[in-house]
Amino acid sequence: MGFPVGYTELLLPKILIHTLSFLGFVRKIICTLFRYLGLPDFLEPDISWSETPPRIPEFYSVSAVLIREILPVVKFSDLVDPPDSCAVCLYEFEDQDEIRRLTNCRHIFHRSCLDRWVGYDQKTCPLCRTPVIPEDMQEAFNERLWAASGIPEFYGEYSQIASL
Repeated sequence: MGFPVGYTELLLPKILIHTLSFLGFVRKIICTLFRYLGLPDFLEPDISWSETPPRIPEFYSVSAVLIREILPVVKFSDLVDPPDSCAVCLYEFEDQDEIRRLTNCRHIFHRSCLDRWVGYDQKTCPLCRTPVIPEDMQEAFNERLWAASGIPEFYGEYSQIASL
């Protein structure tokens, strides 16, 4: 069977490619000419040509920071009967890896994997969706969250109304 001969000899795409190449060449000549005249950013003033992209600062939610403070970090070698790999990144654990163990469901993950998960404002286990914060710590967590939000007075009024 093979390929039809007509597909390799289409005239329109060749003309289009040559036209675009010629326009690109003309653009380079004009940019070079402007650069010699002292107008280097005359055509594209908003584009910066730095080699490294600027680093975007990472902002974490208050709840993510508080969850990271609550969950302990241990070495993988200190665990008894751990799983072979992290369920988030699927890499095997190594003895020197920092591990976070969730207290409700006892699942373990690499510290960086769980921190990234919590950084997306997720408050449940990535595997079983059990809440990350244990029920006995939930009240203290909520109080710290309200205090960190800058409106602790409102939380105090809310808790009084809820208890009535």
